Amino acid sequence: MRDAVIVEAVRTPIGKRNGALSGVHPVDLSAAVLRELQARTGIDPGEVEDVIWGCVSQVGEQAMNIARYATLAAGWPESVPGTTVDRQCGSSQQAATFAAAGVIAGHYDIVVAGGVESMSRVPMFATTETHGNPNSPLIVERYEQRLVPQGVGAEMIATQWGLDRARLDGIAVRSHDRAARAIDEGRFKGQIVPITTNADGMRRVVDTDDGVRRGTSLETLAGLKTPFRDGGVISAGNASQISDGASALLIMGSDTAAAHGLQPIARFHASTVVGADPVTMLTGPIPATRKVLDRAGLGVADIGAFEVNEAFASVIGAWEDEIGVDTDLLNPNGGAIALGHPLGCSGARIMTTLVHHMRDRGIRYGLQAICEGGGMANATVLELVI
Repeated sequence: MRDAVIVEAVRTPIGKRNGALSGVHPVDLSAAVLRELQARTGIDPGEVEDVIWGCVSQVGEQAMNIARYATLAAGWPESVPGTTVDRQCGSSQQAATFAAAGVIAGHYDIVVAGGVESMSRVPMFATTETHGNPNSPLIVERYEQRLVPQGVGAEMIATQWGLDRARLDGIAVRSHDRAARAIDEGRFKGQIVPITTNADGMRRVVDTDDGVRRGTSLETLAGLKTPFRDGGVISAGNASQISDGASALLIMGSDTAAAHGLQPIARFHASTVVGADPVTMLTGPIPATRKVLDRAGLGVADIGAFEVNEAFASVIGAWEDEIGVDTDLLNPNGGAIALGHPLGCSGARIMTTLVHHMRDRGIRYGLQAICEGGGMANATVLELVI
């Protein structure tokens, strides 16, 4: 059976809302990472058989199948098609899974997967502002009007797992500290594509994630309001940031990589997607992790690095308690609380960070999982190609 390997993985810096990347059109952010894949590998873009792109708010500047517009903006041949995926926060991780499955099945030889979200330019929930509510009468009837915003679900998870404010704020501090250290030690340099902006006539090269808050402390976080519940535990400080960014992965079979003289980084070892309670919404990474480990024939002790999206600190706390990992191996370079969570980009951003970390540290197996709106989660195990 054919395999599927990641030959190259790149991302833009992650810009905070109305920050460094807010002046860049999301199509052009996408084009930047596509061009970088081409530049780093020397691949003829005319050989790319599809571009599978994650994006959540597919409206306005991100409408009309942004994957296709990204290929055109990158200057790639008009023969290269593209399609856009929405599996909420896991959209680009799902894009990578679809790409790998297509390669393994023989439908593709060379494919690009990734995603984008400019939450500064296309605000979250922009797709639901007109033409009604996606919660139909049948949905409301089934769940007896119990469906709640994600922040409320995050509070419910904290209550269910007995996670207090100090524990969650501690997870946030850890995320910022690790992200700051990763930046200072240059761990992200090999994966980031610098983006040139021209805001107010001033040319600027953005090459660093700008959401990391250095010196974040438990004392500072404890003073923040808990908007989802009076006396609650979820605050802006222990939740993911609203952000802008794009990421992309070049995926092919190892035979195709060899024929092109390319050295793969990692192989898709196992993948899964699960459904979970749509009320709490964010617990999916727990069963997804268990299922993908079982599918891979591996145990927790076999995994040298875990990436679990930090949508809210309570998601991480519950996952830690259920899976029982060494927290030194979890989000070792920080997560979405510090780096940001550009929705459609995040799965591919996490995968990019993971495969670079695996290669840099000689880690054989890495696992990533991400919770998704509506109560779902994707999980993937990657294996280093040595």
